[in-house]
Amino acid sequence: MNSLTKMALGLIGQLKPLPALEGASTLLHLPAPSLTGGMPLIAALASRQSRREFAPEPLAEQQLSDLLWAAAGINRHELGGRTVPSAMNSQEVLLYVAMPQGLFLYEPLPHHLRLIVASDVRRVTGQQDFVDTAPLDLVFVADHSRLGLVPAAQREAYAYVMAGAMAQNVYLYCASEGLATVIRAWFDRDALSQAMGLQADHQLLLSQTVGGMKAESGA
Repeated sequence: MNSLTKMALGLIGQLKPLPALEGASTLLHLPAPSLTGGMPLIAALASRQSRREFAPEPLAEQQLSDLLWAAAGINRHELGGRTVPSAMNSQEVLLYVAMPQGLFLYEPLPHHLRLIVASDVRRVTGQQDFVDTAPLDLVFVADHSRLGLVPAAQREAYAYVMAGAMAQNVYLYCASEGLATVIRAWFDRDALSQAMGLQADHQLLLSQTVGGMKAESGA
């Protein structure tokens, strides 16, 4: 679906998810993240870029596990510390994963995905056409109830800082793995909030599409 069609549907409140693939599990257990190997950090920084063309095939299970751990996983189990910083360790940004099987919430401690909405909401995660068919779209959502010690006027800024750190970790992982990704802020907030069933104290921040590199057509 192209951007103009999405905008038109949004104006009349008809930008809706699609049915999910049948037989989706309500809980997706992920393999343990791989904590060795990969590209050197400086090389990953040199390779980091936004790409807007994606192969439609799903990520390998290990790639999905490593991607989500890089974005929001626990790297210090004795403290519950994450791979990204947050104000007073509030861990206020929730990471949702939109795939053909449905919309899932990443839960870092058990390192698994929990089904939240049994619909394919990928096309609602952005106005761009490529979000509809890319393997997955990440959605960063602030849970402001976790920032009770932060003045209300500052909570949004704190959440965006955490979301930005998560997105950059995704960029660096994708650079290391030869995957394509792009961060996005152009989406219909009302339509996506409704599709995700978000609560009143939840705020949509950013989306990020991830997938394999699209093969170049031969001459």
